[in-house]
Amino acid sequence: MIDLKYKRVLLKFSGEALSGNKGFGIDQDTLNAVTEEIISVKKLGVQIGIVIGGGNIFRGLSASEQGMDRVRADYMGMLATVINALAVQDALIGKGMKTKLFSAVQMNDIAEPMVIRNAIDYLENENIVIFSAGTGRPFFSTDSGAALRAVEIKADLLIKATKVEGVYDKDPVKFEDAIKFDELDFKTAIDKELKVMDITAFTLCKDNNLPIIVCNMTKSGNLKKILSGEKIGTIVSWRKNDQ
Repeated sequence: MIDLKYKRVLLKFSGEALSGNKGFGIDQDTLNAVTEEIISVKKLGVQIGIVIGGGNIFRGLSASEQGMDRVRADYMGMLATVINALAVQDALIGKGMKTKLFSAVQMNDIAEPMVIRNAIDYLENENIVIFSAGTGRPFFSTDSGAALRAVEIKADLLIKATKVEGVYDKDPVKFEDAIKFDELDFKTAIDKELKVMDITAFTLCKDNNLPIIVCNMTKSGNLKKILSGEKIGTIVSWRKNDQ
């Protein structure tokens, strides 16, 4: 058993992370790989909450930019996150994990309504808790929803899982000379408008002294390394050297 630096975490990853190389929908092999990573850290005794985006199915902001009403488009995006959450829940249950699914938009036949006290109780009773439908309100991203849920459950850490190694000064996929940050403070991340999480999410974490680690989830074992205190990805916090 490794010595855990973080005991309760909120893991946020994009819907695109479930699509694999297809770029759309849910790839079963990718879903299995993602859930195996989650299970590997759950077995260490970590209390883990999950927020998943919906971009592999529908993006509300993109639709609104093409003329759709923003409020309706955002609600469609929230429903896309519920689809992904159900897929992850099903995969976890199939692997023998205890899970609970919450939705910020009421749909009682498939998910519990968002009651944070219940979510904390489930975490303390060894459930993997999945939060869907963002904040339940339009105009907020799933990053903001993840930050909100992390603060509400009193998480020790918010992990933003991506397909790159951390936070860079520019897009590393487009620019070979992009420079990776090992550490950032919240003010720098906000002032530089780094496009990893939106300003609302950064501000929520800053105001509540909640560190964020941005890492590559496609590398097997990264989550375990983070939870044991290894310097993986980029840590964003009030000050440097927090990891």
